[in-house]
Amino acid sequence: MITVILNNDPLELASNTTLAQLLLDLEQDKPGVAVALNQQVVARSQWSEQLLAANDRITLFHAIAGG
Repeated sequence: MITVILNNDPLELASNTTLAQLLLDLEQDKPGVAVALNQQVVARSQWSEQLLAANDRITLFHAIAGG
């Protein structure tokens, strides 16, 4: 198990969790979601390859349309 920080809250995960799996588990793998890992935006195309590590800081963003 590893502990990551998701939007400023600690979260325990299996040590081989990818960013894509985390977002799927959180039901946040939808269009309009963006992710920063350790203050670097991760392209959606890289989510399935990005393994999470202990103490990673993950920030989820939701796009909001407006006019």
